Amino acid sequence: MQIYGPAQLHGPQAISSPHTRNAPVEPVGSANSARDELQISEAGRLVDLANQAPDIRQDRVNAIRAQIAAGTYETPAKLDIALSRFLDETA
Repeated sequence: MQIYGPAQLHGPQAISSPHTRNAPVEPVGSANSARDELQISEAGRLVDLANQAPDIRQDRVNAIRAQIAAGTYETPAKLDIALSRFLDETA
């Protein structure tokens, strides 16, 4: 960068002279105008799906936590149901 001092400053210039347009402007919506495009990734779709999920039912969560703490949540019947559902999903 070089600094030449105050003698190298330009004087005032008219506003219209250096700021004129050379090319005509196309109207919005013309056939040649650029189009905006939106692509949503799979991760974005999953985030949107998660945001649409219903709110957490805190009363249900508290009841299950109490059952886990008491040792009554994991019964053999519940484990059998969970296992069969898991096997149905993987098949």
